[in-house]
Amino acid sequence: MKLSQFKFNLPESLVANNPSEQRDEARLMVLHKDSGKIEHKIFKDVLGYFDDKDVMILNNTKVFPARLYGNKEKTGATIEVFLLRELNKELRLWDVLVDPARKIRVGNKLYFGDDDLLVAEVVDNTTSRGRTIRFLFDGTDEEFRKNIEILGETPLPKYIKRKATAQDKERYQTIFAKHEGAVAAPTAGLHFSRELMKRLELKGVNFAEVTLHVGLGTFRSVEVEDLTKHKMDSEQFIIEQKDADIVNKAIEDKRKICAVGTTSMRAIESAVSSNRTLKAANDWTSKFIFPPYDFSIANSMITNFHTPESTLLMMVSAFGGYDYVRNAYEVALKEKYRFYSYGDAMLII
Repeated sequence: MKLSQFKFNLPESLVANNPSEQRDEARLMVLHKDSGKIEHKIFKDVLGYFDDKDVMILNNTKVFPARLYGNKEKTGATIEVFLLRELNKELRLWDVLVDPARKIRVGNKLYFGDDDLLVAEVVDNTTSRGRTIRFLFDGTDEEFRKNIEILGETPLPKYIKRKATAQDKERYQTIFAKHEGAVAAPTAGLHFSRELMKRLELKGVNFAEVTLHVGLGTFRSVEVEDLTKHKMDSEQFIIEQKDADIVNKAIEDKRKICAVGTTSMRAIESAVSSNRTLKAANDWTSKFIFPPYDFSIANSMITNFHTPESTLLMMVSAFGGYDYVRNAYEVALKEKYRFYSYGDAMLII
């Protein structure tokens, strides 16, 4: 398939800048992948599509406050530093993006917080905006993390044209987030409230958890027309044996298995055994899923509405069928569904 097949015009007015008032009251489009039939619901109506012993697979990664603002030594210029991932805990080495990049050179020192709570030194260039920095901090890891928590901002995507608030700290995080390491939320999971999860549990729905630490590579734009030439960034994922067992029992019993979000789907499709069951794993994946693709584990999926030409839209099109998903997006635009991280949801079943 070609990149141009995933192009569509998205009006700025449909980009959600804020979450819905209640987590489980965003709109929900239900797409039936055998017929292309579409229903319009509210997210909590998802309850009506799942039964006893069905399984939902959740990504329990936790977003950390990855966006820092600091000042460059001597000039005092304000610099945005976006923490991507920790390379070495002992040396406090981090992979970061800096903005404006042209001002940041190897050897520069950066100061964060009114009283220079943290100081970092640039030790290497990685890409045009990428740098490796070392935090010069003598305290414990716990103290270091606390300072990041104090100084860091919720890493809202750039297309949300406002500053992060205290509300974002709670709402740009799933209620089942456990393991810190993501720089972006697994957004399909943001729609689950405690009450909805309780009601699903009472109905007998089982939950299996995976961890995939969402990196910025998920959102990296595709710059080649021929999709086979696009390379995904690697992301770390972990699947415990107990969670693989829950999923495999559901496969055996021919139950519904729902991947909540593209990140959960990517994790499970990266850990398929030779007999098409899910295996435990602690690995990195650079898997790129686009049509046509034969899925092995999940037979339903919850996802948000994605950007034109994004790898996320390509995966959803592979799962729901290119023509059906294309039509569903046309309906979403006409019905004014809200798009992106804080937007509405789609259940493909």
